Amino acid sequence: MTDLPEGVERRTFDGRKRLATRGETVYGEPRDEEGWRAWDAGRSKLGAMFEHGMDTGLVGGESVLYLGAASGTTVSHVADFAGPTYAVEFAARPVRDLIDVAEARGNLFPLLKDARTPETYTHVVESDLDCIVQDVATRGQADVAVRNRRFLSDDGRLLAAVKARSEDVVADPEAVFEAFLEDLRDSYEVLETQRLDRFHEDHLGVVARPK
Repeated sequence: MTDLPEGVERRTFDGRKRLATRGETVYGEPRDEEGWRAWDAGRSKLGAMFEHGMDTGLVGGESVLYLGAASGTTVSHVADFAGPTYAVEFAARPVRDLIDVAEARGNLFPLLKDARTPETYTHVVESDLDCIVQDVATRGQADVAVRNRRFLSDDGRLLAAVKARSEDVVADPEAVFEAFLEDLRDSYEVLETQRLDRFHEDHLGVVARPK
């Protein structure tokens, strides 16, 4: 099993070991007396990548651009162990929840923006980031990763959860995943892939670095 980043541990909740970070609760997850809260991999693609033992390259304290932050379930855990965390979400309603999540996390910066148009937030997001976490429900997921490549340092990491049904509801997921990887390879070197079906059906976890 790959080492977890500093600030992510396996703690016991309800008699079983689960991923956890230390911070204020966000989505009703259990929290122990030491302030560690369970990280539900069934509600988090990045959590599922950790549970599958993928080598994310994260060690803790990284600067992160999170694409598709929604109401903050996963990005709140990321902000618990990372450095500056920029959370991009397109829909206004979840951003209101995300702002509430950020109130307890001084390093979390919600952005009501479209991940398909990174030029609209280049004035806010710093360059040479350590990591992009991508979890967007849209067609053209590879294009989103390529467009946001500008923010990554040369030795940074892309951690993407590819949603087959967001690209094509009837196509074979394996064909969708292969097309995503093919479109990605001009801009990124793919280091590892893993199906996340144990937690998220028809999803592929991808670890890549910029070329």
